[in-house]
Amino acid sequence: MKKVLLTAVAVFAFSFANAQEQEVSGFSQGSVFISGSVGFDSSTQGDAKSNDITFSPSFGYFVTENIALGARLDINSGSDDNGVAETKNSSFGANVFGRYYFTPASQFSVFGELAVGFGSGKFEPAVGPESKYNTFGVNAGVGVSYFLSSNFAIEAGWAGLGYNSEKADAPGAEAANTFGLNVDMSSLNLGLVYKF
Repeated sequence: MKKVLLTAVAVFAFSFANAQEQEVSGFSQGSVFISGSVGFDSSTQGDAKSNDITFSPSFGYFVTENIALGARLDINSGSDDNGVAETKNSSFGANVFGRYYFTPASQFSVFGELAVGFGSGKFEPAVGPESKYNTFGVNAGVGVSYFLSSNFAIEAGWAGLGYNSEKADAPGAEAANTFGLNVDMSSLNLGLVYKF
């Protein structure tokens, strides 16, 4: 038993020492990264149920030491069931973004992001015809990245200030425009980054 315990401690110590020797570095000019976030939300109240799934993969390239340009997809699918009928909704969007990293070469870096995006969605009620809509938005936010190793980092982003427009895909429909600053954390996204 002593030998097993000593062997386990030795393996753990060697692994820990080896992990400490790995160089943990951030981004540099020419760095390419992919990232993504996945979200799932489910709620139940009595017979009513609601589910929502989101997936947002992105790709970026550092054109200079501090500036990265990239693209992101936003895929969403959800349903609401009130116990009598189920309503479904889905949306798809694409964004291009620019980021400025304040300390890109370090393990921890703060960045500012400006993104422009468009998309479309579909709302399918249990009764009646489905409706489609189109979206457009310009959003600015901040984020942080923290490298766990030389290739993997965790990332948190918050879209704080934005202009967004949604218009039904129907003749004569008027757009619903919103402009605002989100001071709560409802638009906080967490994700994983892989740097090539």
